[in-house]
Amino acid sequence: MAHDPSVFWYRETGTPYEFHSFAARSFLFTGRTAFQEVAILETQEYGKMLVIDGRTQSAEEDEYIYHEALVHPAMLTHPEPRQVLIIGGGEGASLREVLRYRTVERVVMVDIDRELVELCQKWLPEWHQGAFQDPRVELVFADGKDYIEQTSATFDVVIVDICDALEEGPALALYTESFYRGVQRRLAPGGLLVVQAMELSGLDYVDHVQVRDTLNLVFPVVRSYAIFIPSFWADWGFLIASNGVDPAGVPPDVLMDRLRTRGATGVENLAPQLDFYDPDAHVRMFALSKDVKARLNHQTLPGDTPPARAQ
Repeated sequence: MAHDPSVFWYRETGTPYEFHSFAARSFLFTGRTAFQEVAILETQEYGKMLVIDGRTQSAEEDEYIYHEALVHPAMLTHPEPRQVLIIGGGEGASLREVLRYRTVERVVMVDIDRELVELCQKWLPEWHQGAFQDPRVELVFADGKDYIEQTSATFDVVIVDICDALEEGPALALYTESFYRGVQRRLAPGGLLVVQAMELSGLDYVDHVQVRDTLNLVFPVVRSYAIFIPSFWADWGFLIASNGVDPAGVPPDVLMDRLRTRGATGVENLAPQLDFYDPDAHVRMFALSKDVKARLNHQTLPGDTPPARAQ
């Protein structure tokens, strides 16, 4: 195949033994905020792409899969979500999805990185679609852990939409037991917490299981679910935690009824606006494969390498 001189290759390293390459046409922005390295590219296959600290965060062509999967299972499990907290979510797409619900009266979005949010507002309007201007939104620039410790407000749904748990990254403190205990104290009765929780497959699961195990120290109900995100080249995991309600147990007809009656302001039916999520997708995401369920329960599989014998 002939080389296209108008294209360059952006390479994302997954492990020392694997990398993914994306053909790109231009950089819309590259630079460093006070907290992280940021790049916004125009790619050939996925449109605009947001990259933070060398890791793809979302892409124009498939961000709807990630954000609908993150937001709607928790929002529809709750009987009537009115007060919502988003921690992270700088692109504004999680905010966009929450604002679809006419039951929602107030959304607080807390992000530590004002510069990143402003970059997303400027360069990624396809993500936020004007969500930051909705009068129900309160935008707070602060550390999410500090906000949880200092606020007296309670929330029906808390959405943690942050970067992966990198040792050198600003999100690390938001994957801890103390943070989750703080969130639990800020949940209203019947409230739910949902967390993006990194890759989840029978081969790549360690980070997800660590987050799940930490949540299990705090909440009586913790459920994993996953869906394939093309631009991530991976099955991506999410976790919902609550003090009692089980998102995997909500009947599909109840989910559909809530979809039909909770449309965004001025819209009679939410369902046609969604490109990915519906009750069938909900059931599918929680129906995990046998090897994944074994990993979540810390079981070994027949092909696993046995531990080395002590000498």
